[in-house]
Amino acid sequence: MAGRVYYNKLIRDKIEDKIVGLGEKCEVRELTDDQEFEQELLKKVAEEAGALSRARTREDLLDEFADLMTVLDALKAHVKLSDEELAKAREENVAKKGKFQKRHFLHWSSDQNYKSNETPQGLKKGK
Repeated sequence: MAGRVYYNKLIRDKIEDKIVGLGEKCEVRELTDDQEFEQELLKKVAEEAGALSRARTREDLLDEFADLMTVLDALKAHVKLSDEELAKAREENVAKKGKFQKRHFLHWSSDQNYKSNETPQGLKKGK
């Protein structure tokens, strides 16, 4: 049908009212399945993190940071993570990996056993 833009994504509570307030129509459903809600929150984390990485002004950075934190807060509440658990996990993470104070940028490593959560650039060389 003409005039429709399909989003198929989790939205914040006031978005439907905002659309209707502009005189537009929309279709919204409640996510009642916990697993589906969690999956959509995780997809939203990626969406908001991507938007944050594309911010080019301090104002946009602040807005996108707030968006990401709001999604992370919802995910934290959904999976029932306590502030104490997160603080402990962050402490352990920093103790193991450090922070970013030295501003190191890794060009390469000969460590073939390291498992990164990054996707390496380029194709893997075959033997």
